[in-house]
Amino acid sequence: MKNKKVETVVEDIYKTISVLGAGKPIDINDQEIDKFGELMKSALKDWLTPRAKQKPTLRMSNIGKPERQLWFDINSAEESHTIPPATMIKFLYGHILEGVVLFLTELAGHTVTDQQKEVKVKGIVGHMDCKIDGEVIDIKSASRFAFQKFVTGTLADSDHFGYLSQLAGYEKNEGTEHGGFLVINKESGELCLFKPEELDKPNIDVKISNTKKIIKRKLPPKELCYAPVADGTYGNYKMGKLCIYCPHKFICHKDSNDGKGLRVFKYAKGPAYFTTIIKKPNVLEITDRYAKTTS
Repeated sequence: MKNKKVETVVEDIYKTISVLGAGKPIDINDQEIDKFGELMKSALKDWLTPRAKQKPTLRMSNIGKPERQLWFDINSAEESHTIPPATMIKFLYGHILEGVVLFLTELAGHTVTDQQKEVKVKGIVGHMDCKIDGEVIDIKSASRFAFQKFVTGTLADSDHFGYLSQLAGYEKNEGTEHGGFLVINKESGELCLFKPEELDKPNIDVKISNTKKIIKRKLPPKELCYAPVADGTYGNYKMGKLCIYCPHKFICHKDSNDGKGLRVFKYAKGPAYFTTIIKKPNVLEITDRYAKTTS
């Protein structure tokens, strides 16, 4: 059980719990069970008592976000938006699953340390999930689609939440460079350890310095985080999926539709936000219901 290496953590977890599928018990003492119970208790208490909303600041958890979105996060005068109940439930089971992964990691004989340790790089503060066997590891729960980014090693191609910047910051603080992500597929229960190449991780000192300069500008970066996508063959364009839940979408796209801003139409799968309309969709327009003040 000693001197385990993080590279084998998934294999070791699967091996440890495989006996359950054969109808055999796992020998575990009450102290370890109580520790897991406390972990679940802590996750539930944190979820039930969210922190008071404060003006956003640069943190390790957001330093890798798209620059235009981050500028609006820091500088926008818009009031923060209420998080939908379904999303709050998703947050809860995300926290719970991450606790399950840590429990299984220790059950399989690996060493977990430095949980929620505070780190600081060039004035930017963050809290790392943990170290496993001495390496910085971020624990993630992911949908089936997102899970494949870690399985295939293609996270760097579409790192929309800035996970690689987070990891680089934590490793900079700790003086390590072989960390990664231990991910659970919340649909199938599969596990994956992804350790990115050094070239996939940004130079965090440069990243932080550039980002600090950008958010101090009077105007946001001109380049959109995600380009609008074509809708049909008539020349209509709508916002990409990754923009839909952004609280800044109306002010960000205020110049769309020849300066009229986003136009919103009601579809069966939910509202669609159009940036360009050549031929009006044959569904109900509900722009007035969703429009925001952009002054």
